[in-house]
Order: sequence, then structure tokens, then C-alpha cells
Amino acid sequence: MSRTDLYPSRQSTEAKFLERHDPVIHSTWSKDAPLTREQHDSYDANGFLFLEGLLSEDEVASLEAESSRLRSPGAALDKETVFTELGSGDVRSIFRIHAQSELFLRLAADPRLADVARYILGEEVYLHQSRLNYKPGFRGKEFYWHSDFETWHVEDGMPRMRALSMSVLLTDNSPHNGPLMLVPGSHKRYLTCIGETPEDHYKDSLRKQEVGVPDEEGLARLVEEGGLVAPTGRAGSVVIFDCNTMHGSASNITPMPRSNAFFVFNAMSNRLEAPFGPAKPRPDFVATREKIEPLRRAPARSLAAAA
Repeated sequence: MSRTDLYPSRQSTEAKFLERHDPVIHSTWSKDAPLTREQHDSYDANGFLFLEGLLSEDEVASLEAESSRLRSPGAALDKETVFTELGSGDVRSIFRIHAQSELFLRLAADPRLADVARYILGEEVYLHQSRLNYKPGFRGKEFYWHSDFETWHVEDGMPRMRALSMSVLLTDNSPHNGPLMLVPGSHKRYLTCIGETPEDHYKDSLRKQEVGVPDEEGLARLVEEGGLVAPTGRAGSVVIFDCNTMHGSASNITPMPRSNAFFVFNAMSNRLEAPFGPAKPRPDFVATREKIEPLRRAPARSLAAAA
């Protein structure tokens, strides 16, 4: 059975800008919304929000302690969910943390995060992906420029732009230790990528992505039009960004580590289909396609008390 691919990519030797066919926010603002009108309009226009100091110091301490436990040698983790840096062997990412840590599942379900996701996406949500990202001092490597949706669409089979990411800062992010950088307004158009997707591409791309990244001319055009923003602030802050917002981060050559918890919320109606690129989808720990249920509604109480 044929299907229409609204966002074809990696199918040509030339990158192109395509029209976005989906709204950015799927709810109409009202006074009881979890975002202010200013925040609503800013997210719609720019493709991201920075909520500084959303979590308390006690909550951050509990989450950082759990993060340290997960990357310790004694942690009972599914080995295939752990990705290390090329060369140094340092832990780069731990995937599927919501299934390997009750505290991080509780964080994802916290109303301060999940209710905003439900509002922006306009319906119940589930976790498409979760992970911890680490950039240790001196050795933390970059995450190159990309639109998440391009990968999720081509390699996972996410049909529409009805998903978003939340990056919870577990350490202070300064302009110097490799903070997330975003291109405002880049979510409004879809920049296709060139290059054929190798088999089992995730095994390499989750350490260093080289396929599914924008061409330099297209990226330069987006930056020329929208500029660059690097939200920085104290641990406990949260960056929310649209699935198609172009973003990346530089290496960390400072002594100050940078780490964050990363959650991808997808609308229940936007569940994965067969990939639009390779024949074989990425595994479930990278892109959830099995046993999908709406994210439970957690009580509004401190994460420190739940630790």
C-alpha cells in the first residue's frame, strides 16, 4: 500500500527547503493554559522556549545524584542503551532512562513538563525517546547541527511534525561549556538532507552524526535569517523546542561538566509507521514503537520527595 511522504529527505543529491504542513501549536491559548500568552506566541514564532529555574535546588540535587548512579559501573543498565564517546570511551548518552529510572520517569510525567507537552501538541502524549546526555569537562564532544524530525521521519517513520523535545539542565549551562544552540524560526521550513542512510546507522550516528545533517549552504541561510540563540542558565532550567527546530552544541573543553536529561514527547495520533528511508527501523530503545500508552499524569509534588 503506497503512502504519501510529506517530508522526503535523503533522496536527492541536492538539499531543498520544503513547506511545513503542520501547525506548531495545536491548542488555542486561554487563561488556564500552562503557558502565558507571551510564551505561547514566542514558541510559535521561534520554535523554542527557555524556562529558567523551573526545578528547585533540592530537585536538581536528587536528579544529579540519580544521573551519577546511572553512569556508575554498578548501575544495572541495558548495555545496548549506553553509548560512549569515540576515542575516550566516556559515557556520551544513556537511552530509555524512563524505563531504567523511576525518578526520571517521574520527571517526564511531572505536570510542569508533561502538561506543557500536552498543550502544545493538543492531545495525550507518549515518550518517543528519553536519554541522559553527558559532556564531561575537557572531553565532552559536540552534537552536530540537525533537525530531530528529519531523523525521526526518515529512520523511525514519524509521519508528522507533532512532537517536541525538552532538555532539563542537570548542571549549569554557561556560554563556554557547550550549551544547546538553536536557530530561531528554523522550524517553519523543512530542510532536506543529502546522503543515503547506511544500515544500522544509529550505531554510529548516536556517537557522531554525519548523515542526516544540513548542508552548509542551507544552514548558513537559516542562521542568516533567524540568528543563533544559546539559552544558558542554572541547573533546573528547561529548554523546550519543536521537533523541526535546527539545533546543535559544541564540544566542552572547559573544566565544567555539562549534562542534561532529554525527553521527546510525541502525540498519540503521531505514532510511528514504517521508516520513510531505510527498510529496518531503529530499535525500540531509541524510538518507541511497542507498547505505546499515554504518559500517566503524575501528582504535582516535589521530585525531591519522590526520590
